[in-house]
Amino acid sequence: MFEFFKGFGVTFGTMFKKVVTEEYPENFPPAAPRYHGRHQLNRHPDGLEKCVGCELCAWACPADAIYVEGGDNTEEARYSPGERYGAIYQINYLRCIGCGLCIEACPTRSLTMTNFYEMADDNRQDLIYTKEQLLAPLLPGMEQPPHPMRLGENEQDYYVQGPVLARKGAANDPVGEQVK
Repeated sequence: MFEFFKGFGVTFGTMFKKVVTEEYPENFPPAAPRYHGRHQLNRHPDGLEKCVGCELCAWACPADAIYVEGGDNTEEARYSPGERYGAIYQINYLRCIGCGLCIEACPTRSLTMTNFYEMADDNRQDLIYTKEQLLAPLLPGMEQPPHPMRLGENEQDYYVQGPVLARKGAANDPVGEQVK
């Protein structure tokens, strides 16, 4: 008989507490710094893509949410410093479980996860992100691929000396107009 009053005691105790209201769409709460949100395909400082189309991220994905098809670079159409680039890149967010194994598998650190978490949609087709949606935006000093390599003569220059060359280019060009 007293269990009945104990149950109502919990109910009455919460009825008179102050209600916490979150103004979600107006006050956008920041995510935790290490939150795994939407993926992003990164670029080199001159604008070339870091993805070399190796498909290791697709192999590492336990949910089979990533599809990558590699293409060959030519001197006329160069999208990344290596021999290949990710010609077709798709992530199906209906399948993605946000585990981050694809990030760990990427040898060029091309794929990272941002803090962006608003990806809900009412159309299933819109939740399959393509390469154009996943690529990082061009920053000042970057050039839209395809273009020749600007940070060195070969792909080793991009991975071994790339960050040093990018810093030198930024020091020579304080406005950020062109990476040399």
